[in-house]
Amino acid sequence: MTISVAVSGASGYAGGEILRLLAAHPEVEIRTVTAHSNAGQPLIDHQPHLRSLAHLTLQDTTPEVLAGHDVVFLALPHGQSAQYTEMLADVPLVIDAGADHRLTDRAAWDQFYGGDFPEPWAYGVPELLVDGGKQRDVLAGARRIAAPGCNASTVSLSLAPGVAAGVIDPGDIVSVLAVGPSGAGKSLKTNLLASEILGSANPYAVGGTHRHIPEIRQALAAAAPAAADIRISFTPVLVPMARGILTTSTAPIVPGVTDAQIREAWESAYADETFVQVLPEGRFPRTADVLGANTALLGLAIDRAANRVVVVAAVDNLVKGTAGAAIQSMNIALGLPESTGLSVNGVAP
Repeated sequence: MTISVAVSGASGYAGGEILRLLAAHPEVEIRTVTAHSNAGQPLIDHQPHLRSLAHLTLQDTTPEVLAGHDVVFLALPHGQSAQYTEMLADVPLVIDAGADHRLTDRAAWDQFYGGDFPEPWAYGVPELLVDGGKQRDVLAGARRIAAPGCNASTVSLSLAPGVAAGVIDPGDIVSVLAVGPSGAGKSLKTNLLASEILGSANPYAVGGTHRHIPEIRQALAAAAPAAADIRISFTPVLVPMARGILTTSTAPIVPGVTDAQIREAWESAYADETFVQVLPEGRFPRTADVLGANTALLGLAIDRAANRVVVVAAVDNLVKGTAGAAIQSMNIALGLPESTGLSVNGVAP
């Protein structure tokens, strides 16, 4: 049976990446693409790399246009998805690539987003450890899925094995991220102009203000509900690459834990995973290794001088960080093979 799909926000980066991956999905028919200010224009004018979808025209983003499909992807700016969700009640599966349905804690929502608190949906990171299991168990058969924040899922996947196994102290996590500007969306912003970022590294949302912080704390708390309070210093830095995230996360080693126990925590957590891979000892990933792939690569170091574990993770923020995670979650929810339409292979050089 062919799965009919509509993608909102199809002229943006996240929507375009969802379309790129869905175009190669053997079970999917992309029937409808929508936008706001670009409605009425050919999709190919805004996504000229999507040659196989040149026949599609952007329609208005309305519940009437989105209804009647098997799956709807909402690739809209934060704060705009929740207005559609009640009106799409009859759609079997809705996947939100924005932040509207990620958080379960109202106080965290009020602090970092504000406004009406939308209903939390199943979190779309299948490999994430959840109290002795994996998040994919929650996604099986789900009708409403919140795709992750790209920075948040990268940090969470980096540290969840250590938190769950009790080999690191989650009360003193430090994460610094090199991030490509495509994660900020396609809207014109002065700080994202080429003249502003080329030849420069630019920190932003410094000092605990980034909106992905509560999402990380929520994910790590789910990995080990009995763990101590999770505290994280999170500093993203814009760097001049179109896409990609390289995250370096560190946390203290719990007293008495051996090096072998530390490495075993990560290797056992992801031993059977296709899209999250732990590199051999002494090897660390580059963003170039994952471009275009639905793969998260992790390198693990044990710094005994500082008594900290160091995890370096690389993802393509538009694939594993957003669109790939959404489609992987869709596959699980619909009972399809999890890797359908997705690849572990990147593009090089």
